[in-house]
Amino acid sequence: MRILVVDDEALLVKGIKFNLENEGWQVDTCYDGATAVEMARAQRYDLIILDLMMPVMDGLEACMHIREESTVPIIMLTAKSEDTDKLIGFEYGADDYLTKPFNILELKARARALLRRSGMTAAAGEGSAQLRCAGFRLDPERRMVWRGEEEVNLTAKEFDMIELLMRSEGKVFSREALLNTVWGYHYQGEERTVDVHIRRLREKLEQDPANPAHIITKWGVGYFFKR
Repeated sequence: MRILVVDDEALLVKGIKFNLENEGWQVDTCYDGATAVEMARAQRYDLIILDLMMPVMDGLEACMHIREESTVPIIMLTAKSEDTDKLIGFEYGADDYLTKPFNILELKARARALLRRSGMTAAAGEGSAQLRCAGFRLDPERRMVWRGEEEVNLTAKEFDMIELLMRSEGKVFSREALLNTVWGYHYQGEERTVDVHIRRLREKLEQDPANPAHIITKWGVGYFFKR
């Protein structure tokens, strides 16, 4: 596993690098967003840990540029705890969010969860056959999705969500259930996070995102997938 850690606090970067390397992961580091974008273009990473407030280019802009070319899982680090900041981070393509100061054990747990969900830490097991439904094709082993013949780039969380919905066609999931299943019970974010990801999935997968035919809202309850 190769991880990129980006933060302008050198001491924090040193500590994160030390702890992640103790997990057996290879860790590269840098201290500003512009360098992070360059490194992400030059090297394939399995995970990027990216600070929000940095010189030269902040984490949001860096995340946006990285997401234009890659679906690598991204954890955002920030000193801000407001829910609006988290939602903005998800809008720019982040998969998870951790507020400073944080416990290094929690960071490692979230890193393992994202790596596991992106298929990087476990071999594909039962249920790895491709899913085909309503013109979509989903490959759980390679974590790829196609709409017709067109490949659609999804973030790690977007993929987890559409896979869950497709595997449970017709079943309505509440926002709380989606948070618990996709983000994990430890996640303390707002349920609006689910709405943001649903909207992005519709924009990427639906012919008419404003009138979705497959990713359906059950008003007052949650969301489900329909053929």
